[in-house]
Amino acid sequence: MSQNSGGALGHLLIGLEGLQVSAEEREWLQHPAVGGVVLFTRNFSDNGQLCDLTAAIIEHSGRDLLICVDHEGGRVQRFKDGFTRLPPLAILDRMYAESPQMARDYAYRHARVMASELLVCGVDLSFAPVLDVGQRSIIIGDRAFDPQPDIIIELANSYIAGMHDAGMSATGKHFPGHGSIEADSHTDDVSDPRSMEQIEALDLAPFKALAGELDAVMMAHVLYPAVDKWPAGYSPFWIQTLLRIKLAYRGTVFSDDLGMFAVEIAG
Repeated sequence: MSQNSGGALGHLLIGLEGLQVSAEEREWLQHPAVGGVVLFTRNFSDNGQLCDLTAAIIEHSGRDLLICVDHEGGRVQRFKDGFTRLPPLAILDRMYAESPQMARDYAYRHARVMASELLVCGVDLSFAPVLDVGQRSIIIGDRAFDPQPDIIIELANSYIAGMHDAGMSATGKHFPGHGSIEADSHTDDVSDPRSMEQIEALDLAPFKALAGELDAVMMAHVLYPAVDKWPAGYSPFWIQTLLRIKLAYRGTVFSDDLGMFAVEIAG
């Protein structure tokens, strides 16, 4: 991921209040703990303003901070005016039923357009693709490629290739899987009671298959009590034992948003 000439960046990604960098935020950007900025709809008015904002972030920090966004398409697309309106990933599932080849092609194009438009405006990374199964989750829903892991893997392979060919790293989320539990971790505590065997057979399959292609993984704010007492994003088992050791994953690991309700279980 992004580094500057002075060495590795800090581990904290922060948000900004509005369309410009405030005086207080300039101080935040220079703090050694900060490694980047996550942008939201509140930080966007048009392409010109976004380019100015990303340039200002780098200027005021004096470092090559990582500038990120959630820009999946559908209801999770932070920037709209001046950007291609991307459909949700679930449209590829419907397309796949008619023509797998066409669905793979559109997955590639979807990702390449998304990544190219962001990079032009100085945004380094979109947290994509969603690798959750489209099973029960109200917050995942049409953000998922498909309910079945084998189709997710196939379409995500093409999607990741599109991001890489545009020059953007790919972030698989939400490890080890948020799609099989109904509650929304933005607003509720989320607990998935299934056994490790059940999770491994369904939700983990895309992450396992694509671990070698992903540059980053984002953890789910979900508790799996049959497996570990800690939510996945705080769990040595999920991050170290499973992701790092068993899956031999060597890329970056991101937490999901620390402002979400489900984080409170960790204190």
